[in-house]
Amino acid sequence: MSTYVITRKGQTLETPSFLNFLFSDKRASVIWLIARLWLGWEWIEAGLHKLESPDWMVTGNALKGFWTNAVKIPEQGRPPIAYDWYRNFLQSMLDAQAYTWFAKIVAVSEVLFGIALIAGLFIGATAFFAGFMNWNFIMAGSASVNGVFFGLSVLLVLAWKIAGYIGLDYFLLPRLGDLWMRPTPEK
Repeated sequence: MSTYVITRKGQTLETPSFLNFLFSDKRASVIWLIARLWLGWEWIEAGLHKLESPDWMVTGNALKGFWTNAVKIPEQGRPPIAYDWYRNFLQSMLDAQAYTWFAKIVAVSEVLFGIALIAGLFIGATAFFAGFMNWNFIMAGSASVNGVFFGLSVLLVLAWKIAGYIGLDYFLLPRLGDLWMRPTPEK
């Protein structure tokens, strides 16, 4: 299956066959299954200890500490947050004591993202929101594994049509598509 794109100058460009295979061929769903299982398990591991911790689920002190360290501007060196607007956003969340309820959302979301990725449930949307959470961690100055998770989430979003082929998306996406399809008039 070849996909062609016509440029503004009238030139025909063909999408490389490797990209067609990776993002459109059902045989590549095995690759995405492995990526989904690994990323899903990592999300579950990241969230389970938070669900068991009162610092996340009761007081939110763990998130408060993370945000407090992120908004600090050291006397020497670079601050963890490179953008003032994001630092101001986190500071406003700290001032409003949003960490008390937001920590619960973070912990539960991490586990739910993991379950959805492993089950193959709405991979495009799940990977988008998981990647958005990773982006926020990165913006707050926490590099660790977040860059890898974010990159893999972006790839899963791009491969949404086949990434859940071995999973619940195989059954759910066609049914959801039927909701938006107009019935053809009978002749």
